[in-house]
Amino acid sequence: MQPFTRQTSIVLPIDRANIDTDAIIPKQYLKAIGKTGFGPNLFDDWRYLEPGEPYMDHSRRQINPDCILNDERYLGAGILLTRDNYGCGSSREHAVWAMVDYGIRVVIAPSFADIFFNNTLNNGLLAITLDTTIIEQLFAEVASNEGYTLTVDLEAKTITTPKGEVIPFEIEAYRRKRLLEGLDDIDMTLLQANAIRAYEERRKAKVPWLF
Repeated sequence: MQPFTRQTSIVLPIDRANIDTDAIIPKQYLKAIGKTGFGPNLFDDWRYLEPGEPYMDHSRRQINPDCILNDERYLGAGILLTRDNYGCGSSREHAVWAMVDYGIRVVIAPSFADIFFNNTLNNGLLAITLDTTIIEQLFAEVASNEGYTLTVDLEAKTITTPKGEVIPFEIEAYRRKRLLEGLDDIDMTLLQANAIRAYEERRKAKVPWLF
């Protein structure tokens, strides 16, 4: 997993609450094998005017000109700003894979669905919860400033606006450490490899018939 330390990026504003995982990555793409290649299908039903399927040439599909993801002002955005209960619906981890594959490493919202929030940790996506008042402020600033960027510093636990305003955010020490060091669940287990091997040797000596 790629570590996250600090990012300065254009902000993609999606001013909608209760965005579910089927909107983030439609169900037909769950048939695809692997954790990569989902970026072109992020918000697929919103971005394109006709249905898509895994492994098709998405560059040949007709895009929806009214979808904000197709607005040139937000191309290359790495920070998503959105509303309450982001990532609700089914528990598909593909939703986070699609966001990261698209290039989004930070999502800022007033609240997240629990399972989606947990899935972000194992895939290097920093989910930041901010007060609704601050979210409103950020939406207003994005709307009035083309090319609006934020700098997110995980070490300092701060978000810095183009005007230099510093917005602190809270994150559990455990989540912060894992994101900074790029540790997924398997990596966390491997950190205990020596202890696991020692335990296995003790068990083998005590109950050899099990081995």
